[in-house]
Amino acid sequence: MKILVIGTGAIGGLYAAKLAQAGAEVSAVCRSDYEQIKQNGIRVESIWGDCVFEPSQTLRDSKDYQGKPDLILIATKVLPEISLPDIIRPVLAPQTSIAIIQNGIFIEKDLATAFPQHHLLSIIAFVDVKKTQPALVEHCGDGRLTIGEYQNPNLQKTRELLTLWQKSGVPCAISGDIQFDRWKKLLWNASFNPISVVAGGLDTKQILDNPRLKKLVRDVMFEVATIAKSQGYELSKELIDQTIAATAARKNPALTSMLLDFRAGRKMEIEAILGNTLRFAREQNITLPLIRDFYWRLSTAS
Repeated sequence: MKILVIGTGAIGGLYAAKLAQAGAEVSAVCRSDYEQIKQNGIRVESIWGDCVFEPSQTLRDSKDYQGKPDLILIATKVLPEISLPDIIRPVLAPQTSIAIIQNGIFIEKDLATAFPQHHLLSIIAFVDVKKTQPALVEHCGDGRLTIGEYQNPNLQKTRELLTLWQKSGVPCAISGDIQFDRWKKLLWNASFNPISVVAGGLDTKQILDNPRLKKLVRDVMFEVATIAKSQGYELSKELIDQTIAATAARKNPALTSMLLDFRAGRKMEIEAILGNTLRFAREQNITLPLIRDFYWRLSTAS
């Protein structure tokens, strides 16, 4: 399989490396790290074993790709100024599948609208991974992938991608309903991510060791459950309890992606995680006061 990866940050670097290990021909569009990656590849220090990923083609722009990819894997941050259709349009062929491995809710819409005839996958990563310096990715925990058919299902191709990751040791499964899985992931993202920043730079253990913040986590999760229910998805109290308990049981506390971005002076995924949730809630005439407050505070701080 010929795969073109867009975005070689922590997520893109890790999962591209695993696809290459399994025998796929993996090329990458790099931005700030282009020179380092072109010369030395991406070093991945992982709980699954260390490696160096050297892309088949290291590119500054997708239009420079030689050939036509079987799959485009998008692993950029979800930011309003990034137009994914514009990025991939120059290299898209009729047979090319598109997969996004990104945070947030309702994030597939632009690609689905721009390319209605293409096979589109929505992938959720449950992983503790960070990029600590150029061309270096540190994978510290978990790493599971949930893969969902979003548009124009092609199970044969999806299973081929699944098999590649499994062959290299990545735990992954095909979702029966990826939208439901995104709501479940949002329980964590809409609570721990903003709280970690507005509470002064806390990891997950520090948040849950504070009774007031632990209650805030739970209250935000109930807001997510309320809005998910309007779309027909039931996020039970038991699921909320399990999500909190699993986070508390982690051997190593997590630093959220928003906190890492905030500390590094990078833009945070406020719109994908909070803004999209609030816009959908507004359409349903539902008020989410806690999420709305986080959105306002983080928007003014970024």
